[in-house]
Amino acid sequence: MFDRPQSGERAVLIHAAADRVPELPEREEFAELAVSAGAVVVDELLIGRRRPDARFFIGKGKLADLREIIEAQKADLVICYAPLSPGQERNLEQALECRVLDRSGLILDIFAQRARSFEGKLQVELAQLRHLSTRLIRGWTHLERQKGGIGLRGPGETQLETDRRLIAQRIRQLRERLVHVDRRREMNRQNRLRADIPTVALVGYTNAGKSTLFNALTNAGVYVEDQLFATLDPTMRRLELADGSAVILADTVGFIRDLPHELIAAFRSTLQEAKEADLILHLIDASDPGRWQRVRQVNAVLKQLDADRVPQIRVYNKIDKLNRRPRRTKNSQGTGRAVWLSAVSGEGIPLLLDAIGGRLQRKMVHGVIRLLPSQGRQRAQLFDLGAVTRETMMEEGGWELELALDERDFQRFMKRESLLTHFLEQEPAAAPVTAVT
Repeated sequence: MFDRPQSGERAVLIHAAADRVPELPEREEFAELAVSAGAVVVDELLIGRRRPDARFFIGKGKLADLREIIEAQKADLVICYAPLSPGQERNLEQALECRVLDRSGLILDIFAQRARSFEGKLQVELAQLRHLSTRLIRGWTHLERQKGGIGLRGPGETQLETDRRLIAQRIRQLRERLVHVDRRREMNRQNRLRADIPTVALVGYTNAGKSTLFNALTNAGVYVEDQLFATLDPTMRRLELADGSAVILADTVGFIRDLPHELIAAFRSTLQEAKEADLILHLIDASDPGRWQRVRQVNAVLKQLDADRVPQIRVYNKIDKLNRRPRRTKNSQGTGRAVWLSAVSGEGIPLLLDAIGGRLQRKMVHGVIRLLPSQGRQRAQLFDLGAVTRETMMEEGGWELELALDERDFQRFMKRESLLTHFLEQEPAAAPVTAVT
């Protein structure tokens, strides 16, 4: 029986998918992930199969080739691009006598290295345990041995069953802790809403330069490195705009193609900042030839999080690599749609700040609201808000108020007072706002 080694970073990469050969950009990204995890890539094997082998995923001929490469390169780790079943991982480890993991396991390992905050560590551990819970049939000899010896004989629980029970207990504990963390995060969101400070979420494909831009905007001092998932923990800072107003800028975890489902589930609360944001800055590496494919992948993850309806500004970073000048484009409403800049040199940063201010510029509500005689308190509150531009007494009693106020203040007022409204953003005479209890 093969005992799984606990160390060694000399890795052989298997570029193979379920029904195709991964394309060159995918293979390059896969190699970058391995290097980001600390592996030393000593060789790579390109495999194309129409149908994966049920036992080893790869065929017996490629398995023999892989064994020769491992012996020649003295490798102690094999990483496969395609997702492997627990049985395939176990069979490959026994046949190759070295550690084997797939791309999902590799990404989980990177996240475990980069998590620094309490919440980040809990989320990564939860994702790892979920991943591990299906892989306890691997070639670990102690997992298949029955407890025995004086004082240890009993119901006959195997070490495998014990480990499964312990993992299930730990998963429950982590979920309970994360519930408290989520409550605290939700309280912070509510405090920002009460303070009426908009939130801007910074999202993008990993290594697009999010942390560099975040530092350039806020002087946060977030760790920056030219590698995938250099930073993991979300960071939030106050950002002053050109008109003197302030927003909260939230830096989120970088996205990647085929992000493991365990991570999407574990980091859903962190990525919730994108869903709850008033505006999303979608950072794009302008120097990347495959940037449009990465844009689609980021948007796909945002759709999974129900954040695809949040307004976006596309930020094309790294124009210094293309010798382009910073510029800004606008949409049909005249607000910022895209900004070209360099987070390293700072070129184009003022254009981005103007675009953020323009997209968050508050819309004014103009209309007429009719209040009953019993709604004197609501009338007084509208006057306190400075929203009333004209008042008319109605013959049957009550008031007809012509309003001009911020849209968010109007919606908040109507919700707080439980008033029903039908409102069209037109001139008051053409579209009155009628409110009743």
